[in-house]
Amino acid sequence: MLWSLFKIVLFVVIVAALTLGAGFLMESNGGIQITAGGTEFTLGPLQSVIAALVAIFVVWLFLKLFALLIATLKFINGDETAISRYFDRNRERKGFQALSEGLMALASGEGRLAMAKAFKAEKYLHKPELTDLITAQAAEMTGDRKKAEEVYKRLVQNDATRFVGVRGLMKQKLDAGDTDTALKLAERAFAIKPKHEEVQDTLLRLQAKTADWSGARKTLNAKLKHGALPRDVHKRRDAVLALSEAKGILDEGKTIEAQEAAIAANKSSPDLIPAAAMAARSHIAQGRAKYAIRILKKAWQAQPHPDLAAAFAEIEPNETPQSRLQRFKQLTAIRPEHRETKLLLAELNLAAEDFPEARRSLGDLAEKEPDTRVLAIAAAIERGEGASDAVVRGWLARALTAPRGPQWVCENCKTIHSEWTPVCNTCESFDTLSWTTPPQSETVLPAGAEMLPLIVGSLEDKSSPVDEADVLDPEPAAADETASATDNADATLTSEPATETPEPEKVK
Repeated sequence: MLWSLFKIVLFVVIVAALTLGAGFLMESNGGIQITAGGTEFTLGPLQSVIAALVAIFVVWLFLKLFALLIATLKFINGDETAISRYFDRNRERKGFQALSEGLMALASGEGRLAMAKAFKAEKYLHKPELTDLITAQAAEMTGDRKKAEEVYKRLVQNDATRFVGVRGLMKQKLDAGDTDTALKLAERAFAIKPKHEEVQDTLLRLQAKTADWSGARKTLNAKLKHGALPRDVHKRRDAVLALSEAKGILDEGKTIEAQEAAIAANKSSPDLIPAAAMAARSHIAQGRAKYAIRILKKAWQAQPHPDLAAAFAEIEPNETPQSRLQRFKQLTAIRPEHRETKLLLAELNLAAEDFPEARRSLGDLAEKEPDTRVLAIAAAIERGEGASDAVVRGWLARALTAPRGPQWVCENCKTIHSEWTPVCNTCESFDTLSWTTPPQSETVLPAGAEMLPLIVGSLEDKSSPVDEADVLDPEPAAADETASATDNADATLTSEPATETPEPEKVK
């Protein structure tokens, strides 16, 4: 609106200026005297201006006719394209001018103007490989997806612009959520330009999303081959894909192949916790406990994790709590100051009913790093040492509102996952999950501690004036989550027979 008003005002100002100038020339004296062949011509001011304009036009016309004459002479001398080139030169000049204006309009965000300039440039140049690019992008800018798709399909038919057309159609299908068609287009674009990083990343993401782990590994190898991925990152991500492939084989029932794939994934990246746990279980299934222990100790050295402890417990599933505590020393001695090691020792001592040692193992975690698991263990220790029910319920109440501690968190979108996956369930990013403590604002009301089956047991105190449900169930949603958590006790404890679980009431 303002631009239109500005043009109208500018037009009025120019017309007024020309009118004033013409009036000034009419009223002024003087002029130009021209003598030719003994005849003298006197021109007034206005007539002089008109004569100058006519002279400029005559000179321009003379140059054009002279250039045409030169082209005609070349044609007579045998240059059959001389005259056509003369006329095409003007068309090309106008076409490239329109093309330049179209690019400027596209860069300025004026989609409709860019489409108009591209149409004009095509009329003069007859080069759709240039003008269709502007038309397609301008159509997308204006929201005309049908027009953009039509132009991209035309680009696919030209060898010089086939990649651009396929890539444009791929992006359109991605925006529309048609991942199956987008995957086929990405494969086609990758076949045309295997070095294109954006296509590599898109194809890898789509293959991982559709669980095409074998194809994803080939794409990853291509990224390494063409220098688009550092070797250490490739090694880690290839291990992730190998692990995912092993899980797929396991789901199909091919146990031996899955075991071999899991072991191969662990060799590629020993610090990948899910791969280490799966490889250890593969060795356990084959009766090779020594190899399983070696894998788990190496992974524990890189990063202690509950899944590693659970796999270590499966090596001897029927041992007594005291025997387990003794056997676990070869694992807990590796990173004794790590919080996961302290928590593991506290849980093992709880299972062995050595409550003072469990308190010493827990250390000051309840004060410095209180989370659901830590506070639940503290409550179990208090219960085991004969503390009153009110004290135990106090620890449990704190556990219900405490952070849940380290979890699988996507580094890209910060979404919390209950278990490790190669692709984030929310943002669909590949290999972005890490075992870390999410910000407090990101955590949900905790679902209870893994030690709650040990603690709650037969906890009843009819003489207490405080209703236990009011303490353990401040909100209905929290109660539901707590109940679900009681079915998922830590593997280091639940692997014992039920008869060996310590009874809090007996301790009391």
